[in-house]
Amino acid sequence: MPQDSPTLTDRLRYWGNNLVMPIAHTLYRLGVHPDLITGIGLFVVLIACVVIGMGQLTLGGIILLLGMPLDALDGAVARAMNRQGQFGAVLDSSLDRYADGFIFASLSYYFSVQNRPEWLLMAQVALIGTFLVSYFRARAESAGVIVKIGLLSRVERTAIIIPMLLFPVLLEAGVFILAIGTQITALQRLWYIYKTLKNRGE
Repeated sequence: MPQDSPTLTDRLRYWGNNLVMPIAHTLYRLGVHPDLITGIGLFVVLIACVVIGMGQLTLGGIILLLGMPLDALDGAVARAMNRQGQFGAVLDSSLDRYADGFIFASLSYYFSVQNRPEWLLMAQVALIGTFLVSYFRARAESAGVIVKIGLLSRVERTAIIIPMLLFPVLLEAGVFILAIGTQITALQRLWYIYKTLKNRGE
């Protein structure tokens, strides 16, 4: 495993590569395009979020859980077809942000219907933190800084979201952890970017 990939997201991507690549090669031979898999993955998330907004948290969590393999398969199929362009990566990252927005929007709607404005606000704080985590990484890369640190990268956030939906008794605790943890992660990344650029004299 690469030594410069400390986040759980990167470790799982590396370890899971041998599991998904045989499936990816099969899909590639069948003519399945990775962008199609990416789009289907977002559609599954959207269905789950509609269910969550309707108050069926456990069912929404199950749908999200069942759709998780799609998140790994699109990139694996792209590698199987030796895709050279950058659009696939841009599309995947962009639709991931849509998925994040859908999830926290559905939770916000759920708390609104339940007349729990304090938790609606907490879900919005978690959404802001989630977007900032991704934004800082993207902006850092445009400045030539690779950022792979932080308390809650995408896999860690998913590891919180799925259980708190499957077991609604954990919902408030999960939202609270996401709200605080994403802010900490964003600040960790911003500080790392600052130190790296300062050491480069920029």
